Amino acid sequence: MPQSLLREVEHEIAVSAPAATVYRLIAEVDNWPRIYPRIVHAEQVPESGGRELLRIWGTTADASFEHWTALRTLDPERLRITFRPTGFGPPLASMDGGWVVEPLSPAESRVRLLHAFSLVDDDPGEFERIDSAVDRNSRTELAELKKSVEEAYLAEEFTFSFEDTARIAGPAEDVYDFVNEAPLWAERLPGVTEVRLDEDKPGLQRLETVTRAPDGSVHRAVAHRVCLPHRRILHRQVTLPALLSLHTGSWTFETPADDTTGVLVSARHTVVLNTANITAVLGPDATVADARAHVREAIGASSRAVLAHAGRYAERGR
Repeated sequence: MPQSLLREVEHEIAVSAPAATVYRLIAEVDNWPRIYPRIVHAEQVPESGGRELLRIWGTTADASFEHWTALRTLDPERLRITFRPTGFGPPLASMDGGWVVEPLSPAESRVRLLHAFSLVDDDPGEFERIDSAVDRNSRTELAELKKSVEEAYLAEEFTFSFEDTARIAGPAEDVYDFVNEAPLWAERLPGVTEVRLDEDKPGLQRLETVTRAPDGSVHRAVAHRVCLPHRRILHRQVTLPALLSLHTGSWTFETPADDTTGVLVSARHTVVLNTANITAVLGPDATVADARAHVREAIGASSRAVLAHAGRYAERGR
C-alpha cells in the first residue's frame, strides 16, 4: 500500500431537530457533556486565523481517562466545522475531519461526519485497524449525538442549571485543596463515610463516595472529575439517582478584584430530570415543578455544606 494513500470516509445520520440547533450544540462545546456520555469537560481556546483550540477530557472505550486536543474552524453560515486532532503520531501521518449539518426540513437535519487520514507506512494491518476504529467511533459518536440532541431538543423544560456561591476569607489554593482532596472528606465532611479516589493521571479522577443521609439512608455515588489547579474542578456523575438522567457540574475559584485575600467559590450544576420516575419517587401527585424543587434543594444543600466546611478550613488556615 503506497505511503501517500489518503483514506477518506464519511458517516451520516438523520436527527429530528432543526439544523441550526444541531450545529449550535456541536459548535458550543459546553454542551458536549450533555451530548456525549463519556465526556466530562470540553473548552474552546481562541487561536489566530479564525481557528480555536479544542480541549477535551473524558473516558475512552476501555474506561481509561484521557485528555485530547484538536484545532477547529467554525463556519456557522454554511453549518460546517473542520477539525484536526493534534499530538498524534505513528502509525498516523495525518488526520483531518469535519462536521456538515444539512437541513432536511424545518424540524429535521442530516449530520455528516467526515474523516481523512494517511499512515506513515504501507502496513495493511495498521490501515485496517485505524479504518475500523474510525468507523466504530464515528458510528458511536453519531448515534450518541442523535439520541442526546433529540432528547435535549424535545425536553428543554426538563433541563435546568443552578448555582450556589460563597465568599470565603481565605486563599483560593486552600479552598481548592479542600474540594480536590476528596480522600479526606470522610474526616472533614459530616455524613461522608467512605471515599475512594483513583487518579492514574494528574487531575483526572474517578471519585466514589458513600454518604449517610440524616434519615439514615445510605447513598453511593461515582463521578469523573477534571481538576485544573487552582481554577476549576469539573465533574460528571456516573451513577445517577432515580430522578435524574444527567448531572454535570463545576467548582470555580476566583479571586475578586476588590479582595486579594479572599476567594469567590461557586458550585454550579446542570441536570436533566428523569420524568418517568417523578411520581414513583415523590408521590402520585408530584409534578415537574416539585421534582425541580426537590433536586435543586438536595444537590444545593450538599454543595452549600461543602462550601461552609471549605470556608472554615481556609479561614482557619489563614
